[in-house]
Amino acid sequence: MSGLYRKNVGIVLFNKDKKVLVCARADRQDMNWQFPQGGIDDGEDIVKAAFRELGEETGITSASLIAVLPEPLRYDFPPQVLAHAQSLGRMFVGQEQSWVLLFFSGDDKEIRFDANPEEIEFKAFEWIDIKEAPKRIVPFKKMVYTEVAKAFEPLILNFSQGNNK
Repeated sequence: MSGLYRKNVGIVLFNKDKKVLVCARADRQDMNWQFPQGGIDDGEDIVKAAFRELGEETGITSASLIAVLPEPLRYDFPPQVLAHAQSLGRMFVGQEQSWVLLFFSGDDKEIRFDANPEEIEFKAFEWIDIKEAPKRIVPFKKMVYTEVAKAFEPLILNFSQGNNK
């Protein structure tokens, strides 16, 4: 059954104010928010995939690893998303996401959505409390975002920059 789910990495990036980065998808007219995420290449390490995807989607390189969820989380695509994916030749029923928590030590000027001009994913960003993220996400991803927020919120709130080497 796992072959029916696309291997993916989700990235929760938080800043010195203990806010997390959410980005609005460029391919939607509305402000459809999500965390940066992307596919894991065959044989690629989850953490390397997270840093690669973060760089490709946001231009961010000033980040350091804080934690990785021990088990991936899955969601199924709703019918309209599934139909669109299948029209593109993708035969996955959903995504299996490994989640990574990263600390952003840079400045907002570093955030560039044109870092990978062939595939611009986002059009806007905001820094919000992690508890707000599940409220901003499309309904079919809400359960995963709720679990991620519950797991990472204590790590974010207890984070001290002085302890991050």
